[in-house]
Amino acid sequence: MARVAIIGGGISGLATALMLGRQGHPVTLFEQETRQAGHDLDQDFHHWNRPRVPQADQPHSFLAPVRTVLRAEAPDVHADLLARGAREYHDFDWFEEHPPHRAGDEDLITLRTRRIVLEAALTAAVEREPAVDVRRGERVTGLTVTGGRPPRITGVRTGLRTGVATHPADLVVDAAGRRSPVPGWLVEAGCRPPVVDSHRTGIAYLCRWYRLRADGPRDPGRVRTGSAAEFALAGVFPSDNDTFALSMVVSTADPTRGALTDPAVFEAVARRFPACAAWLELDPEPRSPVLAMAGLDNRWTSLADAAGPVVTGLVNAGDSIVHTNPTLGHGVALGLRTAQYLAHHADEVAADPTGYHAWTTRSLRPVFDDQVAADRANEQRLKGTSAAPDRRAAALAACAFDDPVVMRARAHVRHLVHSADHAYGTEEVDRHLTAWLAAHPDFTPAPDGPTRAQWDALIPV
Repeated sequence: MARVAIIGGGISGLATALMLGRQGHPVTLFEQETRQAGHDLDQDFHHWNRPRVPQADQPHSFLAPVRTVLRAEAPDVHADLLARGAREYHDFDWFEEHPPHRAGDEDLITLRTRRIVLEAALTAAVEREPAVDVRRGERVTGLTVTGGRPPRITGVRTGLRTGVATHPADLVVDAAGRRSPVPGWLVEAGCRPPVVDSHRTGIAYLCRWYRLRADGPRDPGRVRTGSAAEFALAGVFPSDNDTFALSMVVSTADPTRGALTDPAVFEAVARRFPACAAWLELDPEPRSPVLAMAGLDNRWTSLADAAGPVVTGLVNAGDSIVHTNPTLGHGVALGLRTAQYLAHHADEVAADPTGYHAWTTRSLRPVFDDQVAADRANEQRLKGTSAAPDRRAAALAACAFDDPVVMRARAHVRHLVHSADHAYGTEEVDRHLTAWLAAHPDFTPAPDGPTRAQWDALIPV
C-alpha cells in the first residue's frame, strides 16, 4: 500500500484522505489552519475568517456526483450530512409527480446545504479513520526531490516551531487549492513547468443569507430558483436547517456593483426578480451582510506536458488541478470524483502518474472547457454585448419546466452525466421541443428580471 501525504485539508483534501484510508493506504494530511469545522455550524459559517477560502460563505448546491460518490465510498458521511440538516432535491420534484422511471433517474439529486456542513461531516469521518493522521497547524513548506527524468517527489517538508521536519511518502497529493505553492516549488526544483491554462471571468457575485422564521410561512410556492435580467443573474439557494441564500451575478464592470453591498439596495433589487421576491415574501430573518466575491478565473494546471509527466511521486487534485468559476457548481463534484479515482488507483499512480493525467484530461478537462465557454458567453451577456439568443436554444430552458423528457436532459447536463450535445441531441428531445414550440407559437426569449431603467432607479446616486 502506498504511503500518501496530502497537502491541504479542504473538501478535496479531506475526501481524498478519507477514501484512501478506507482503501488501506496510510495517509498523513497536512493542513496549516488549526481550526476545523463541526463544533458549531452557524458560528463556523458566519464568524470564521477564511481568506484562503473565499467561496466558504457563498451559496452551494452540491451536484449529483457529490451524493453518488459519497454513497459509494463513504455512506456514513452522506448519512451525517442529512442528520446535520442537508436536504435532497430531485430535479423531477419540480413536477407534481415524477415521470415513469428510467435507469439513472435515481441519481439526479442535488444536496442542498452550506459548504460548512459537508466540511464538518468529512472532518468527523476523517477523525474516525485510523489510517489517516491529521496534522493541523503543520504547514507544508516544501518538497523532497530526487533526481531523474523526470524528477521524483519523495515526501514533504514542514515548518515547525522546533525546526524543519521531513515526511517520506510514496505519493504526494497537492490539494492546497487554487493558490497552491506546489507549481512554484516544482520549478525551483528543476522540473519542467506545469501547463497552466487560465481565463478571467469578469463576473462578480453578491449574496445574502437568511433563515426562515420558526413561526412564519415556509413555502414560496411553485417558483423557479433562478431569474435573469439582460445584465444580471439572480437566484435562490435553499439550504440546510431552514437557511437559504439570495445571490446576484453581475459584470465586474457594472457601475452599480458596489451599491449592491448595501443590504437595503440588495433586497430592493432582489425583489425585482421573481425567484428572489417569492422567498423574501416569506419574511425571513437576515443572517448575514451582503457578501461579495470577485476576481475569479477558470484555471487548469496540469503536471504533464507534451513530453509526459513533469514529475513523478506527486499529483494534484481538487482546485489545484481544475478551478472553475462557481456559476455551474462543478468544483466539489470534480473534487470528489478525483478523490474516488485516486483512492482506487493510488499504487499505480504512485508508480507512474501517466494514467492519472490521461484520466484527468479525459474526465475533468471537458468540464473546464465548457465552463470557460459558458463564462465567456455570460460575460458578454452581462456587458450587453452578446448577440440575440437563438429562439430554439432558449426554448430548451423554458420547455424543461413543462416537459419531463427535456428536464431529464437538462438534469443530465447539469449533473455532469452527459455533455449538452449528447443530452439534448436526441431525436426524443427534438420531438418534445418541437411539440412545445408548436404549443407556444408566441414564445420569445425574454428575461423575467428588471429592465436597466428599473434597476438603476433603485441604486442611490
